Amino acid sequence: MRIKLFFALFGMMNCIVLPAQEYTVITSVESIIPAGIGRSRIIYNKTDLDASQYTTERTEGTDSKMAAIKRADIKVDNFEETKLLNFFSLGGINFQNVASNDALIAAKLNEMTAAGWQLVFVVSGVESDGGETDEQGIYITRFIFKRG
Repeated sequence: MRIKLFFALFGMMNCIVLPAQEYTVITSVESIIPAGIGRSRIIYNKTDLDASQYTTERTEGTDSKMAAIKRADIKVDNFEETKLLNFFSLGGINFQNVASNDALIAAKLNEMTAAGWQLVFVVSGVESDGGETDEQGIYITRFIFKRG
């Protein structure tokens, strides 16, 4: 009896179809250029691309397919852009701007969660020369969501 029950449960488990996982990325780019002359944004791509169309495998130094793909072919036009404030003003770091950006980013994260997305990874980094006279750079954060 137990064996029949086991096989019946095992058979039912094989009939359950798991939905496919779907991922999306939201990127925040925050300028660390003084005097507010940089550009800071939340970017949300709304275009589905097939990565295999832009992927090649190099063998013995040849890559004929990639040479045919132009940068313009990869660029997407359908995306959302939310303005953010720059971290620096004339007086240095502007904490009000940081708090305002936090509020906007949290609002976007809440919007994604309400739409059924689950935040699974956050990746960030800073680009800057770092020299004595360097007053430029960006702080970038990628929020990776999944659903399904």
